[in-house]
Amino acid sequence: MNKSERINDMMIYLNNVSYFNIKDLTERYGISKSTALRDIQSLESIGMPIFSEHGRHGRYGILKNRLLSPITFTIEEVYAIYFSTLTLKEFQSTPFDLDLQKLKEKFESCISEKNKMNLEKMETVFSFSSSKQVNDCIFLKDILYSAINANVSEIIYRRYDKDYKYTVQFLNVSTSFGQWYTTAYNHLLKCINVFRCDKITSIRENKDIEALEISNINDFIRDNMRQKDAIEFEIAITKKGVDIFIKENYPSMKLNYKDNKAMICGYYNKNEENFISNYLMSFGEEIISIKPKKLKKLLLSKIQCILNYTKKL
Repeated sequence: MNKSERINDMMIYLNNVSYFNIKDLTERYGISKSTALRDIQSLESIGMPIFSEHGRHGRYGILKNRLLSPITFTIEEVYAIYFSTLTLKEFQSTPFDLDLQKLKEKFESCISEKNKMNLEKMETVFSFSSSKQVNDCIFLKDILYSAINANVSEIIYRRYDKDYKYTVQFLNVSTSFGQWYTTAYNHLLKCINVFRCDKITSIRENKDIEALEISNINDFIRDNMRQKDAIEFEIAITKKGVDIFIKENYPSMKLNYKDNKAMICGYYNKNEENFISNYLMSFGEEIISIKPKKLKKLLLSKIQCILNYTKKL
């Protein structure tokens, strides 16, 4: 780590502490006492509000009303930040008020003409592959901030041309294959539900129901998604099947290896038969075996329904 990188890292580190001493810096960065003192002087010269307390137990402190001094980014980091925003380009809705053209102009105003030309050249040869989103999620931002603030919400959800009312606490927001999804705790049924964000047509806060205090959201979701009557499954798949699984899988399943065979192990709840049969259809001939037999029958029934429908066309 050269000096400029060290100073930049040091600003971030010291911004999160109230006090520090020379030993903290020498041990963290593997530098001498004299180098640490020079680094402190460098930080002060660029505006970091450091003060010293003298005495037997002398130390340095950071003013309480401080603002973090400007963090410098390498040009590679600037490129990485800019191109990472392009992953949102295909989404009709995002939880941010994002104008990619204005963002590009801001980046270009901070870099040299040479690097600006490099950025333009990169855009012609560097692209991200993502599924295009065509559904507008008008409440996506509300869902995100409701999850952040741990609010309880009343929502109207449109399914099969009918409206359903739920009292939920949003836990996370995710995207898969061009769609936005939210996982939420259903306060009335005391279970986990997954909703497609574009199908939420109304949302308002419910202050009468106390929100759950959740320390680890991922653990909470995993522990509460499974219902008491859930059905376990074990599906052997080919190498190509592994690729399909990696591209699309869900919290209720995981990939294991047994006797050198790839196995999808997991469970589905009794109200998820349509979901699991549709999911297995995507594997086609990459499935080697299915347990239990009732899941195999479920898949056969789905295939037969599609076959009957196709014959009528």
